[in-house]
Amino acid sequence: MMSFPPGFLWGVSTSSHQVEGGTVHNQWSDWESQGRIRDGSNCELACDWWNGATQDLDLAQRMGLNTMRISLEWSRLEPEEGRWNTSALAHYYGLLVDLQKRGIRPFVTLHHFTHPKWFEDRGGFQARDAVETFSRFVQRVVEALRYVCSDWVTLNEPNVYVAFGYLTGEFPPGRRGDLVGTLRVLSRMARCHAEAYRIIHEFQPHAQVGWAQNYVVFEPGSARYRDRVAARIFDQLFNQSFFDLLHTGHFQPPWDRFAESATAAPGKLDFIGLNVYNRLHVAVDPRAKHSLFARVYVPEDVPQGDHAAEGAYGECHPEAVTRAVEYASRFGRPMYILENGVPDRDDRIRPWLLVNAMQRLHRLIAAGHDVRGYFHWTLVDSFEWSEGWRLRFGLYGLDPATQERYPRPSAELYARIVRENGLAEELLEKYAVPSPQSPVSV
Repeated sequence: MMSFPPGFLWGVSTSSHQVEGGTVHNQWSDWESQGRIRDGSNCELACDWWNGATQDLDLAQRMGLNTMRISLEWSRLEPEEGRWNTSALAHYYGLLVDLQKRGIRPFVTLHHFTHPKWFEDRGGFQARDAVETFSRFVQRVVEALRYVCSDWVTLNEPNVYVAFGYLTGEFPPGRRGDLVGTLRVLSRMARCHAEAYRIIHEFQPHAQVGWAQNYVVFEPGSARYRDRVAARIFDQLFNQSFFDLLHTGHFQPPWDRFAESATAAPGKLDFIGLNVYNRLHVAVDPRAKHSLFARVYVPEDVPQGDHAAEGAYGECHPEAVTRAVEYASRFGRPMYILENGVPDRDDRIRPWLLVNAMQRLHRLIAAGHDVRGYFHWTLVDSFEWSEGWRLRFGLYGLDPATQERYPRPSAELYARIVRENGLAEELLEKYAVPSPQSPVSV
């Protein structure tokens, strides 16, 4: 048995827009109404959490989970600037109490890709008063919820938010190739994080405050020097840039000359959240002007989940957990794997990922890395942003039309790991082989 430390946190992660349903006042609802979702769907009821999350909390409790990450939907709480929905705030209060009654420790994300339309109309995080506006929201909710939550994730994947919103155009506001805008928004978000950190600690001196960073392994497409340089640039901009802002207050050269600094940010973190999924390959391509003149791709012969609408989602790469933790360890803070998973409707590769990711996580902890919890993405199939309902990440499947849940085999596998607080030898033997490349759902 590979046993994990006593008190290790086992959980799942969710986000408000993807599970609640009826979130019609944020910028993503506009994005959906414009036909921007690749499978033609829209969120609608999602997992119907707003009308009742009880059945999914029951599933989590029966699995033995001791933690869950949720997010607050800012557009529900402040649908119009300055008009606060106190009943929505009471709803979240009740949800957090319900989690705690079940012995499930809540982690609350303050911004998980969505915000009110009025904030987007003013420029979102590009607006000059974005820090003040976001801080007002943070102060209101933390003051109300401070007695039912003390673990806060300020921002979910700011690097993904800016990359998809300002470089690839997959997320609102839909810009492409705007590297300067990408860096400016990222530095503004670092300032928002710093101010949120200060506010939370004013209300809760002993709170734990961090953020969730998406970490991707960028592999050179060949041994050629130019591909190795391209992979390093992607790693620096995507993986390292927000760490740099929270460590030094500045981007690394030459990127520091394109955006404002975040001098209040250094040291403003109690933990580091890591969202780890993929390895991507990078090769220089002069035609790829919207992705820094490099092609990012997934070879056909590597382990991978189901395809996104426009091709492979990414290489399913358990070793990415090792790379992410080893990099983040240099900043001297406790770490949580806040997301890890694979889109896999038929559960053909998810069990392999679970066991192999856990094996690497155990090795990291044994080597002295301070990792305190693992959160799988996700509990039940949820609306997957620009891909709609195409990609299925749930331990439990969901029929969005009927809201019927059904367990995948990986649900019981994860529950067993949780119950035993470790990996049994038979699981290691069963899955300690390269993943079989059964047909990929496309």
